[in-house]
Amino acid sequence: MRYAFWTVDVFTDREFGGNPLAVIPYANGLTDEQMQLIAREFNLSETAFVLPPQSPQHTFRLRIFTPARELPFAGHPTIGSAFVLGLCGRVELKNESTRIVFGESVGAVPVEIRAMAGKPVFAQLTTAMLPEWGPTPPPSEIVAGMLSLDPTDVLDNTRDEPQAISCGMPFLFVPLASLGAIRRARLNWEWWNQYLAAAWAPQIYAFTYDVETAGATVHARAFTHAVGVTEDPATGSAASGLAGYLSKRERLKDGTTRWRVEQGIEVGRPSLIDVEADVRAGAITAVRVGGPSVVVSEGHLLVP
Repeated sequence: MRYAFWTVDVFTDREFGGNPLAVIPYANGLTDEQMQLIAREFNLSETAFVLPPQSPQHTFRLRIFTPARELPFAGHPTIGSAFVLGLCGRVELKNESTRIVFGESVGAVPVEIRAMAGKPVFAQLTTAMLPEWGPTPPPSEIVAGMLSLDPTDVLDNTRDEPQAISCGMPFLFVPLASLGAIRRARLNWEWWNQYLAAAWAPQIYAFTYDVETAGATVHARAFTHAVGVTEDPATGSAASGLAGYLSKRERLKDGTTRWRVEQGIEVGRPSLIDVEADVRAGAITAVRVGGPSVVVSEGHLLVP
């Protein structure tokens, strides 16, 4: 069987930046095993498969695989898949904004596709889950050791400290003191295996308020070995959890607050992720993550 595919770079406006993604927009008939084999063949951070919806409230079903396993939710595959569906005509873009709903393992994920002259230019998802705080992480000294850093590199004070948060994918959020610290960070496999591999949030999202890009709020790196990717260039699921972290840190009042995350610079794939949180009566009511995508390739897979 022949299956059309597109590869796109997500959270960037230029080729070979952002986070690469393979999308199979007509994945009917593929088995679980075949999807995993295809994801392993592409060997990108994730490969997304678009299927008929399982609920009348959903526009499509979306399944997301890394080379090692299926994920319940991921940001850049959701954003990139919506972009491809608009590009290949599966979603008709008559207006400047078109809304679809993906059914993912984590639940319903609405996506707004913004278009110019009938072509997609930006997509923004709304998370199915609001930020959930996990168990208390290891002490900062151990967290620093897992990143091959000194304890003084990890912020641990009344405003900032390591916290485990999930909007469908749990991450350990680690605030660092400087760009220098985040550039030096290297995962210590022995310490990670001992202290975090079996934890509620086995993936590390390190970030600092020192930035390189004008208009950015934080500079981040995602160490995602737990899902088979050593370092992810742009992580929408983590950026959504970061909205929870920042909302609590900044004690936001009612309204909408926006942040911009720069990521992927250390791995040569600079990315910018736009994040929004709605707050009412001191509580988060919605989290949105968005960004542009660009096409890199298209073709057909031959699947036995």
